[in-house]
Amino acid sequence: MTEKRVFHLVLIKPSHYDVNGYVIQWVRSTMPANSLAILYGLALDCSKRKVLGEDVELRLQAFDETHDRIRPDKLAQMIHESGGHGLVALVGVQSNQFPRAMDLARQFRTQDIQVCIGGFHVSGCLSMLPGIPADLQEAMDLGISLFAGELEGRFDSLLQEAYRREMTPLHNFMDDLPGLEGSVIPFLPADVIHRRTGARTSFDAGRGCPFQCSFCTIINVQGRKSRRRSADDVEHIIRVNAEQGVTNFFISDDNFARNRDWEVVLDRVIQLKEEEGMPIRLLIQVDTLCHKIKNFVEKCGRAGVDRVFIGLENINRESLVGAKKLQNRISEYRIMLQAWHSVGAVTYAGYILGFPIDTPESIRRDIGIIQRELPIDMLEFFILTPLPGSKDHQTLFSEGVEMDPDMNKYDVTQVTTAHARMSKEEWQNVYHSAWDWYYTPDHAETIMRRSIEWGMDPKKMLLKLLNFYATPKIEGVHPLEGGIFRKKYRKDRRPTLPRENPFTFYTRYGWEILSKHAQYLIIGFSYYRRLRRVRKGISGVGEVDIAMVPTSEEDEESLEILNLNLPAANAPPSVEPAVEVAAE
Repeated sequence: MTEKRVFHLVLIKPSHYDVNGYVIQWVRSTMPANSLAILYGLALDCSKRKVLGEDVELRLQAFDETHDRIRPDKLAQMIHESGGHGLVALVGVQSNQFPRAMDLARQFRTQDIQVCIGGFHVSGCLSMLPGIPADLQEAMDLGISLFAGELEGRFDSLLQEAYRREMTPLHNFMDDLPGLEGSVIPFLPADVIHRRTGARTSFDAGRGCPFQCSFCTIINVQGRKSRRRSADDVEHIIRVNAEQGVTNFFISDDNFARNRDWEVVLDRVIQLKEEEGMPIRLLIQVDTLCHKIKNFVEKCGRAGVDRVFIGLENINRESLVGAKKLQNRISEYRIMLQAWHSVGAVTYAGYILGFPIDTPESIRRDIGIIQRELPIDMLEFFILTPLPGSKDHQTLFSEGVEMDPDMNKYDVTQVTTAHARMSKEEWQNVYHSAWDWYYTPDHAETIMRRSIEWGMDPKKMLLKLLNFYATPKIEGVHPLEGGIFRKKYRKDRRPTLPRENPFTFYTRYGWEILSKHAQYLIIGFSYYRRLRRVRKGISGVGEVDIAMVPTSEEDEESLEILNLNLPAANAPPSVEPAVEVAAE
């Protein structure tokens, strides 16, 4: 019997560097990597179908660098010892992860290992820029293959190229996005999933978004046409994961409410929950008008949606119009948030700092208005960033406006271009201050008090508040990049920075561990004192919590949020979502 050849496929979702040049990595990371699940599922299918031949064994490994240390030397040795056939695929690489992906790729290439890089940076640049940027050209010059677009229906040929060692420098499928119905489902094995907090995995029920936000890359990478998985596909995903004990899911659609099949998908999930007793929990992303869709919020609640991320972005109509965030109606914000709370969902809202009319004073004022008038639980702050693949980036590029050349900074927490009313230092400082302004002990008490009225556990709310405030405050990274216990390796520092001597590195790292835990305890204790007040029924500072009061016609005169830029605040969007035009 002929011995089978071995072909190693190593899938790596890279992290990126912190401000000191160390890889952001945790013992347990928070957010699942959907692109890793998609490629792993596709690779499993290729292995089952033996796309490299009956005499070739496809060995598959998946790593998420937010919790897995990547050792290129050891992986290269593994490939060479098995005959030298293999491919390292750096998947789902965002712009801020591209420098780290390149540093890993260079190490693999020096040992003659084939490498392919795909994800939003490659796809976004090729979809919106007139030529190939220097960083992508550098990759190809090093013999790294680039992949733009989506791999469904194309993985066979990519693997076959790699097996023949005939990798094409550039695979560009941006003009040919595949359909999703009936396609191979995303999947990750339980041992990978359980390296994260909450044992949560992810899948996309659909791709594409009909809206036109100028800062967004989704519409230019995944398109504005709705491509959807069927209810059968979604049921299959849930059942396969339930078999390995995973029933907590992040549906990664940029806007699940604009998936045309949302209702049939939710009906199927409801059936699994209510008739079969599956303990399904869902985290979804939606727009601010989703509550206007008949039965949408109610069915989300029944399907197990207990966390919802909302693209609030701003409370100034002028800023929203300028960013083409025309679907956001400020007068609907409170109604929408109250609707989600009524079905037991914790609300997470994204808020962007740095629109043209923003100043440090106006941002602080607006955060105060949000605290008083909107029942938001977690408010997440982002710096307005011209991400490659967005219309904003394309515009600044074409106009020759200076943008920071270091892609590692494009993580929406660092300033990368100039602002009309703030210096770069003021803009960066206001981002750090915004977390202090919103997550005060007083407001944490208000949110915990509201949680009781909504029938939620205030202690669980305290833990969420602590995570969302302490991660940026103490760890210096966005909560979505957070995790449990920060790991640092002395040798895993950005090559452009010097490697520290062991004494300096380990002394500081040890002190960081001690001081960070002390800071966590201080913030946690201040929040816990407020939790005790809430549980004892001690009255809050204000007599009436306006955010909890049902909306009325009088709101137009009494609420500050509706008078920031009157008369536009209550005006309907000047255009409707481009559903028909984009075939969303």
